[in-house]
Amino acid sequence: MTAFLFMLGIGGACGIVLAVASRVFYVYEDPRIAEIESLTSGANCGGCGYTGCAAAATAVVGKKAKPSVCVIAGMEAATAIAQVMGMDPGTAETLLSENECRGGDRAEDKYEYMGVTSCSAIDSIHGGKRVCSIGCLGYGDCIKACIFDAIEMGPENYPVVIESKCVGCGACQTACPKNIIKVKTMSDRLLTFNQFDAALSPCAQTCPAEIDIPKYIRQIREGDYEGSVHTIRERNPLLLSCGRVCPHPCEDKCRRDIEDEEPVSINQMKRFVADFEMNSGSRFNIPCAPSTGKKVAVIGGGPAGLSCAFFLRRLGHDVEIFDMMPKLGGMIRYGIPEYRLPKKVLEWEIEGILNLGIKSHVNVKLGQDITVDSLKEKGFDAIFMGIGAWKDYNLGIEGEDLNGCYTGIDFLSRFSLTQHGDSDEKIFVGKKCVVIGGGNTAIDCVRTLVRLGADEVSIVYRRTRKEMPANMVEIEAAEHEGINFHFLAAPNKVVADENGNVKGLEYLKMELGEPDESGRRRPVPIEGSETVLDTDMLVTAIGQGPDVSFKETDIALENLETTRWSTIDSADPETLQTNIPYIFTGGDSATGASLVVEAIGGGRRAARSIHLYLNGEEVTPVKRSLFKTHIPGTIFESVPGIEQSTRTEMPELPVDERIKTFEEADLVITQKDAIKESKRCLDCCRICYNRDVAA
Repeated sequence: MTAFLFMLGIGGACGIVLAVASRVFYVYEDPRIAEIESLTSGANCGGCGYTGCAAAATAVVGKKAKPSVCVIAGMEAATAIAQVMGMDPGTAETLLSENECRGGDRAEDKYEYMGVTSCSAIDSIHGGKRVCSIGCLGYGDCIKACIFDAIEMGPENYPVVIESKCVGCGACQTACPKNIIKVKTMSDRLLTFNQFDAALSPCAQTCPAEIDIPKYIRQIREGDYEGSVHTIRERNPLLLSCGRVCPHPCEDKCRRDIEDEEPVSINQMKRFVADFEMNSGSRFNIPCAPSTGKKVAVIGGGPAGLSCAFFLRRLGHDVEIFDMMPKLGGMIRYGIPEYRLPKKVLEWEIEGILNLGIKSHVNVKLGQDITVDSLKEKGFDAIFMGIGAWKDYNLGIEGEDLNGCYTGIDFLSRFSLTQHGDSDEKIFVGKKCVVIGGGNTAIDCVRTLVRLGADEVSIVYRRTRKEMPANMVEIEAAEHEGINFHFLAAPNKVVADENGNVKGLEYLKMELGEPDESGRRRPVPIEGSETVLDTDMLVTAIGQGPDVSFKETDIALENLETTRWSTIDSADPETLQTNIPYIFTGGDSATGASLVVEAIGGGRRAARSIHLYLNGEEVTPVKRSLFKTHIPGTIFESVPGIEQSTRTEMPELPVDERIKTFEEADLVITQKDAIKESKRCLDCCRICYNRDVAA
């Protein structure tokens, strides 16, 4: 009994001590840690960069790691972890590595190195032996760091990521001293913009949509047409349309052009792979991030609006498009004629965008059918204004409102509505037609009038042919189709007949004087040179701008700042955020009438800003942004080691056939020609390129 009581006392004392200790030394563990750990693979492989699954779960709860921390469990587990944390499911996207440098042994060495075979070691010596300041050093630290064998050294001595093996653990990125290997989610890739310290070719630097041009051409060369389409679509959702109407400013900076005087036919190859998908009988998969629950209203279904909607939807946001016309497409539907961009092609492209889950509303006009307040009441968190440039400029001369006088966009859009059954209006077409202007709209008008059966069609332009802003290929096509050109001719007044119909255009002959602010020699009128050109139909196509009349009918927009050119003002052309924080703009409504590819680039840039805004982040420009500039030292005057090769000609309908029809005039190149043309590409990077011969 004594022993029993003694042991009972000791036990009671220990219980008291332990009870006190449990209170004093209590350590709380967030129950989410165990829950998240149970959702990981349980392999404790260390591929995530943490010592085990428990440590990774602790990092997620401590907001030091993303829900996608487990590199083995996959997207389903990452989404479940995001739900446990109450986080935006978009952060659960799969991570993948990519190497931005394609230099390797193509980049010259500035000194001989015989030290430790490590990128980190050589980087410590003046940044490495390569002349290129950002180029791959070629010793494979990233390969050694990857425990999944997802990186191998390519034949030209730069690392190649094997996407099927990559788990996005980030070990390669940590090991690379040059920051060339980067781990990104799909959203990260969509929101990547050109920067001064990036590995970019001159053509990619120039492209307004910032497409990785050498990559998609290389994929064509390798027969990976689907991969090529995906590469383009990361920057441009309207590749079918751009493949037909883009004036390809990228080709102006093609290094092949320096020696060949014939750049690589970049745009023809874009059209080739775009048409390949359309004619394949199926659509390539377009992944989207998990839904964020945020809603965005896009006003205007043109190139900028479609582009902005496309990227916002892929970033996980819910998007609805509102457009005042009967169908989406904006200026590329109603301002570009059928012979340049068939509407069945445009329909197919727009359908692919809407298939992502984007809702559309047509015949809806801002300030009349909808207002900003009504959109806010419906739960929209942000608004994109891509209203386009639908308002034609007038000459301000006597008689331009006579019967038989039209403006460019008005004429083209009215004819398009009639041609495709959206209007019963009958468009008058004269026998002798005159179009005033030198831009793409003017060329579209004259080529349309030829196809409508006009006997004689002329262009009147106040400067010379060399200074016409229209695409040169379009000017040449118009010449081939029999258009008369009257250069250095300034319209003075429109002459009327006794019934108030146009019967002539009086113009003054001009001569070139001193250069103006644009650097072009200013046309100066020649006294007494008045000349009358007979015409019974006149189209004025001297430019257009946005119609901001909605400010008068929508109270919420009366304080929206606009410029003297009626464009919607944004404090920064890179963020495109207006003075009303939840309203953003882009495309022609921000820049004035410009290229389709410019509008597409603006739509993507606005999508980035809207994404930041919806996530509660500060809307700031891209750091070290290359915005419309070039990296110093990348634009060459000569390209040694290049042999001349002939550019692939674009196939087209014969002139005598195409002027009688609205069938597509420019045709797609063959697969054989696409492969041949892709081999002309030098696969340029920042300063290196493939040589045809030893330099």
